Amino acid sequence: MQPITETFYKYIEALQNKITMAFEAIDGCATFDEDIWEREEGGGGRTRILLNGNVFEKGGVNISKVHGALPKAMQSYFGVENVDFFACGLSLVMHPKNPMVPTVHANWRYFEMYNKDGSIIDQWFGGGMDLTPYYLFDDDVKYFHMQCKSACDRHNKNFYKKYKKDCDSYFYNSHRNEARGVGGLFFDYCKGNDSMTIEQWYDFVKDVADNFLNSYVPIVNKRKNITYSATERQWQEIRRGRYVEFNLIHDKGTLFGLKTNGRIESILMSLPPQVQWSYGYKPAPNSKEEELIKVLKKPKNWI
Repeated sequence: MQPITETFYKYIEALQNKITMAFEAIDGCATFDEDIWEREEGGGGRTRILLNGNVFEKGGVNISKVHGALPKAMQSYFGVENVDFFACGLSLVMHPKNPMVPTVHANWRYFEMYNKDGSIIDQWFGGGMDLTPYYLFDDDVKYFHMQCKSACDRHNKNFYKKYKKDCDSYFYNSHRNEARGVGGLFFDYCKGNDSMTIEQWYDFVKDVADNFLNSYVPIVNKRKNITYSATERQWQEIRRGRYVEFNLIHDKGTLFGLKTNGRIESILMSLPPQVQWSYGYKPAPNSKEEELIKVLKKPKNWI
């Protein structure tokens, strides 16, 4: 039986191919450029970026596996000393051109820590997926959450409620007192124990990841050809600014990448290409823009 590190990395290699092919087919114009990179301390990755398409203005679907001595800053974060680590995962963000189509983010990852004789002292899975709309279509959000729930329910009927709540808590711009988007799933430190083995956690993560395209693609196809105005485009760019703020101020993945001497271009690929910060901007009363803000101020149970 091959190590779970090898099993999971082979899985995300294939998943990256599947997802990038699907997004290229939807876009019908742009294709992903591939960038193979290596990390001096150990490991590397395969970054794929799509730019200026018919449907997607920018998107990235990246895989990486990195290893070596855990940097001092991360030792302090995890409360350990003098350990080595291995981490691999797939991370994606797709920023659509049309403001009626939501941005989507997903990540699935595996982490191990070792003592100096090479014995595993800790291991866990993490990940999830979440939706960030600019204009609210309740049916789209309900559909996305139903897909999240169906994947969770196949493994544990309590998972959706827990990981939906964790997602609402994590993707929250506390300095703005509003959520980044309408949530989905977020799970971390999923460790083998009496209730779930590490292999069962792998099966769960794989199920959620395998269901990703079915969760998002129908929404894109439903909204991508809606006509939009310059005002609606401006709102999209203002909301993208909030997305940037979360990723640079609060996101743990960004922090981990920077603290472990990750590849900066791959770490920051999640940032949208066109963004606005309009001083003191407030949406008009009773507008569709204000409707979105009201939902982001207080996370909602969609199903």
